[in-house]
Amino acid sequence: MPPTPRGALTPNRSLADLTWLRSGGPADWLFQPADEADLAEFLAALDPAIPVFPMGVGSNLIVRDGGIRGVVIRLGRGFNGIETTGETVTAGAAALDAHVAKKAAEAGLDLTFLRTIPGSVGGAVRMNAGCYGSYVADNLVSVRIVTRQGVVRDIAAAELNLRYRQSDLPEGAVIVSATFRAQAGDPAELEARMVDQIAKRDASQPTKDRSAGSTFRNPVGHSSTGRADDSHELKAWKVIDDAGMRGAIRGGAQMSPKHSNFLINTGGATSADLEDLGEEVRKRVFQQAGITLEWEIMRVGERLP
Repeated sequence: MPPTPRGALTPNRSLADLTWLRSGGPADWLFQPADEADLAEFLAALDPAIPVFPMGVGSNLIVRDGGIRGVVIRLGRGFNGIETTGETVTAGAAALDAHVAKKAAEAGLDLTFLRTIPGSVGGAVRMNAGCYGSYVADNLVSVRIVTRQGVVRDIAAAELNLRYRQSDLPEGAVIVSATFRAQAGDPAELEARMVDQIAKRDASQPTKDRSAGSTFRNPVGHSSTGRADDSHELKAWKVIDDAGMRGAIRGGAQMSPKHSNFLINTGGATSADLEDLGEEVRKRVFQQAGITLEWEIMRVGERLP
């Protein structure tokens, strides 16, 4: 039995409504801490044998139908503040990437690449999210975490070894905030750039459907900072198309006809439908092109028997 915190601790809590794909089983426990101190005290008192899974807004996630053993931690209102000072922006881990971009732009700071990245700051840092040639690694100064042992620490960005869709956070650590340094820009120009980004995204991606963003990583070379190697032009959507999998269906899951690297829940899809369709795509692409696509969507939890 976990310790009693000030925040909400809910047993056997379904996670389906907390993911963008709207599928998946329950967590043994869902913990929504009141604040940083509540989180630290809870983790310090929690049996070390109980696993912990920090969950953002569920934008890039498949929770398998059998659910997650242990404690899922989801940060809320106490962790979504955004402050600008000089050339820096400090945002709580639960702040939405889009909100951070807009708040920074209002202050004349350029974090516009975050505008079209689905999810929250914690996930963006953990996965070194990027768009339009810019990555979290280009702007991150430091992160504040609570370790699995309940210790609050500030970590310099250099210690995270940020690279393509990866970072080296301590096991079980929960990001509570991040500080970015940004270039100055004219607020009106930054706003116009973000409006253009949104228009381009909506024209090419199934933003009105239940998806989890890009399903697979582009099969290209990458530098240690996360930038794509321009000498390789392969795109995941192209090799999926070439394998004949655009629009492919399994149960309620489909590879979007609008953008074939988007896995969507057309209604009633199980997590098994979604993951199995993704694995079928990987198999077909390998048969067709000899390329092994790597999942960009995180898949967690247990499958049902």
